[in-house]
Amino acid sequence: MANTADYGLGEFSYPRGWFMVAASAELRSAPLAVRYFGQDMVIYRGQSGRVMLMDAYCPHMGTHLAHGSSSYIVRDGMQIEGDSIRCPYHGWRFGPDGKCDDIPYSPAPIPKAACIRTWPVVERAGCVFVWYDPEGGEPDYDLPSFAEWDDPRWVNWTIDPLGELPCHPVEIIDNIGDKAHLEPIHGSIDMQRFENVFDAHVVWQHLRAGHRTLAGREGEYMVNDTSYTGPGILQSWMAGEYPSIMLFCHTPVDEGCVKLWHGLTVKSAEAVASAETIAAVRPYQEASCAALSQDIQIWRHKRACLNPMVVQGDGPFGKVRIWYRQFFNPRARAGEYQMRVKGATVTRGTAEAPWTKEAVA
Repeated sequence: MANTADYGLGEFSYPRGWFMVAASAELRSAPLAVRYFGQDMVIYRGQSGRVMLMDAYCPHMGTHLAHGSSSYIVRDGMQIEGDSIRCPYHGWRFGPDGKCDDIPYSPAPIPKAACIRTWPVVERAGCVFVWYDPEGGEPDYDLPSFAEWDDPRWVNWTIDPLGELPCHPVEIIDNIGDKAHLEPIHGSIDMQRFENVFDAHVVWQHLRAGHRTLAGREGEYMVNDTSYTGPGILQSWMAGEYPSIMLFCHTPVDEGCVKLWHGLTVKSAEAVASAETIAAVRPYQEASCAALSQDIQIWRHKRACLNPMVVQGDGPFGKVRIWYRQFFNPRARAGEYQMRVKGATVTRGTAEAPWTKEAVA
């Protein structure tokens, strides 16, 4: 699979932004080994309930903190103490700030270099997100609020872990501007409007179309508004008898490899969703995941598309990739890419502007 340099996206191998790294339900009593942005990491929930993410290896002798189940430290349930974690090899303990605060067998002062890099995480809506910035800066935009998560009318999603995909994330991002795949892949028909709106770190897709199975009555069409908040968090709002919001997150593991998650929250007609309603809407999440899997099957087996052969009616692939470049370059240049694409592009609809071929740059 091609890497970031092959696509000409920018200076950095991995994009700046908020990314999902785990589902909350995964984090129990033991640390998990994970890998993102080309780095091995460990994620765990401390006894206070706080989630910590840090690099995987102990600075003492290079031991991986999440492997070593035969160690008595692990077998005796001593690896997580408060919000700290002990190395399973020699028992060095590291606090949530990554600094070693205990070497159980040594009376000597703890070396100042005995520390592990930690990563800023936020737990929200049943997910854990990390801020990644190759320049080491603080977040320059906010996570989505996921306000429906705390609204009792909504049936919250359960996270579907979809595993790893051997694909550069730009191939996934392309979908936000891809009008032409909606009929052959997803069954859209009689499309009334397809519009993209580029607004700083957010890009929107506004779709109004019929559907072969979900909108079967004559003259009925689906209202579907989809957005990326940064390079790795997609939400899609769909109106209907049961309004729903799809969550789709993808996070770089290595260049040319991403990890995927899916969820769907559904609004009930009740002030507080009943157990019967919760059970009734679960198949909606299964259907949503099946629709996403139609895309995943294509992404899994396609070759790298370094330069799309754009034709009229495709959608603004060029603008999408320009928008995406803001995350692969120093944040001082983000405004440059945002201004190049700012505003709306209508590929299908009554207000459609004269068509011009988008430059892929």
